[in-house]
This record gives sequence, C-alpha cells and structure tokens, in this order.
Amino acid sequence: MTEALIGLALVLGLVLLRLPIVFAMGLVGTFGFAYMRGGSIFDGRGLKAAMSMVGRQITDTAQDYGLSVVPLFILMGLFVNKGGMARELYAVSNAFLGHMRGGIAMATVAACGGFSAICGSSLATAATMSKVAMPEMRRYGYSDALSTASIAAGGTLGILIPPSVILVIYGLLTETSIGKLFMAGIVPGVIGILFYLFAVRFTVWRNPDAGPAGERHDWRERLAALRSVWAVLLLFVLVIGGLYGAFDFHPLNLTFSPTEAAGMGAMGAFLIALSRGGLSVSSTLEVLKGTAFTTSALFAVLIGAQIFSNFVNFAGLPEALIGIVTAYDVAPFSVLLMILAIYIVLGCVFESLSMLLLTVPIFFPLVTSLGYDPVWFGIVVVVVTEISLITPPVGLNVFILKGVVGNVSTGTIFRGVTPFWIADIFRLALIVLVPWLVLVLPNQMGALGH
Repeated sequence: MTEALIGLALVLGLVLLRLPIVFAMGLVGTFGFAYMRGGSIFDGRGLKAAMSMVGRQITDTAQDYGLSVVPLFILMGLFVNKGGMARELYAVSNAFLGHMRGGIAMATVAACGGFSAICGSSLATAATMSKVAMPEMRRYGYSDALSTASIAAGGTLGILIPPSVILVIYGLLTETSIGKLFMAGIVPGVIGILFYLFAVRFTVWRNPDAGPAGERHDWRERLAALRSVWAVLLLFVLVIGGLYGAFDFHPLNLTFSPTEAAGMGAMGAFLIALSRGGLSVSSTLEVLKGTAFTTSALFAVLIGAQIFSNFVNFAGLPEALIGIVTAYDVAPFSVLLMILAIYIVLGCVFESLSMLLLTVPIFFPLVTSLGYDPVWFGIVVVVVTEISLITPPVGLNVFILKGVVGNVSTGTIFRGVTPFWIADIFRLALIVLVPWLVLVLPNQMGALGH
C-alpha cells in the first residue's frame, strides 16, 4: 500500500509540474511495477516483467473490440457539428424560452442539453454552442458573465447525457454495462438542465440587467422551429432506442450493442450532414483526421491509466483501503462522502478524463465492496467530473470558451458560473441521496432483458 501511495503522490507531482498525464501515469506505473516485482526499479527481472506488462497492455487495448465504440461516437459528434444541428436546437429553444427575462441564456442551456444527446463531448458542445448562442445574447445586451457561464455550464452536459464518451470509458474500465450507463445518464441530465435554468433565473433575479427579455415568438413560429429538429430526434432515437430495444419487433431483432448503436449513429450523422450540404471532400477528410487524432489521444491516456492501475492493484492499494474501512467499521456513506470530497478537490487541479482514469481503479473496488451499485457510482463520478469542468483553476470548459470567444476574461466567466456549479452541488446531493433517480431507467432495461 505504501508503494502505491508514493506512486500516486508522484503522479500528482508530475502533473503539477505540467508533465502530460499519460506520461506521468505510464512512467510511474511502469517503474512502480518493476520495483514491486524486483525490489528495485533497476532490477533486470523487475524491468523485464514491467516491459512485458506494458507491451501486453498496449496490445490488449488496441485489440479490444469494445473500444471501437469510442472512435465511432467521436465520428458521430464531428459529423453532427458539420450538419448544422446546433443552430436548429438553439432556434427551437429560443422560440419557446427567449421572450422571458434571462430566456436566451435558458434557451442556450436547453440547446446544449439537446446537442449533448447527439454529440457526447462537453468541450465540443461548449465550443459549438458558443458560436451559435454568444452573438445572439450580445445582440440583446446580455452580460458577458451570464452569456459565457450558460454556455460553459450547459456544455458540461455533453459527458452525461448519452451518448457519452466518458461513460463508455468508465464502462470499459469497470466492466459495467455501457447500455445501462447510457440509460442512467438521462434523468440526471434532465435534472441538470432544470437546475441550470434555475441558476439563470437566480442570476437575473439578482441582476435584471444581466439578461433582458428577448423577442416573443408566436405558436406558428414555435411549431415551425420544432419541426426543424427532426434530425436530432432521429439520431437520439436511433442510438438510445436501439440500445433500449425500441426496435425489437417480431420477427426482427434490432436491439443494438453499444458498438452497433455508435456505428448507426455515425452513419446517420454522416447522411444528415451530407444531405444538408455540410460535407465536402476536404471537410470529410477533416472529420476523419479529427476522429483519428482524438481517438489516439484518448487511447494513449487510457493505456497510461491501465499501466498505472496494474501497479496500484499489484501494490494492493484497493484491498488495503477495503481492509481499513472494514477494520475501523467506517459507515459506507461516510466513505462515499470522503471519496466525493477527494473528487471535488482533484477537480480543481485535473481535467475530467485524467481525474476519472486516475481514481476509478482505486475507488471502484472499494465502493462496490460497500454495496453501492456500479452504474449509480459511474453517474455520480461523471456529475462530479462535470463540476470540475467549470471550477477554477482548471475548468476546461471555461478555457475552451475563452479561446473561442476571445474578448472575455476567465475571471468574468468563473464569476458567472458560480450559481451553476452550486446548482451542480445540489444535483449531486440529490442523486446521492435518491439513487432511484439514476437507476430507474437501467432497472427497467434489465427487466426487459437487455
């Protein structure tokens, strides 16, 4: 256990020294494993065992069929960007909400939630919606703090509302059903949208000038806008409905596996973008290159995390933590609160994927040994990760937005997102205290035999 704790401290130190997380986890995991096997990091027998472990991990990851779902969902999200669906989602949300005080910011949050259902990436959601919603909010005189905060916070929904790449990675790391994780993310995602809407209302209640009312649309315009989002609904139903067995009609069995659902979603997004003239040869190559680059980066981080996980497991840290909890008879809920506190602190330093890959191998065995549901814990982890995307000093969504918008300071954005991450804390407390909200849909999925 001592070796594992030293290794964890080394990883944290290397990351704070700005060494990329993949190299920090890979190097510490490799030399830590060599030390555990040989008694010294320079022992030939230990190094040989460590190199064998690293080579096997790289090969196994490259050949893992389950991981094929990752590039397919990334490809789907990039084709969605080319299809112009973000603008349609924003238009329909604005038609229903824009006439209220703070309504355009509320429409932005709702559009982010809809875009998340066909994208799967928080950073992509924030970057895309900033180009669509920011000019409109500035046109109506919204404060920069509220405008950027609604986009940054709404963008975090991309990793929770299915299809979510980070839920896929959690499922593969913990051998948890990806289909059930997707279904489990829907209700907390909807709750997140509602809580963010309340955060907008609170902001304009305190400062009415921050979000003036926009133009009112009549019902004819609203219905016309609603009809324009057929592509979004089609993709969502295709992917999630296929996982849930919505197309399982006798005598055909059209229930999808996660990889099949991702493939259908990518093909659907491609056809929609193609039919709208959003694709050319050069833009298609750009999408394919982007998919290859993002997938390679994710796989590299995943391999580094698995190497570090092998070292931590060999050093016996998960078993030692379980032993400590058992020996001192610590209440399971107290252990859970301590884990969540650690996640919130780490979220101020680490970006979301790195935090998940670093901590899940350590905490997952402990949490499941205490009787908590692995699907529920996955959603809790993702919600905590969402909080980290908008909290200082890292707050990746904030910095992505700063890069896209350009002329707004990060301090202004961080001040604006304060009501939103407070809303996230309340949502986290709600799903921790009422697990049924997370498990109601996955349990139905299990009852149907999927």
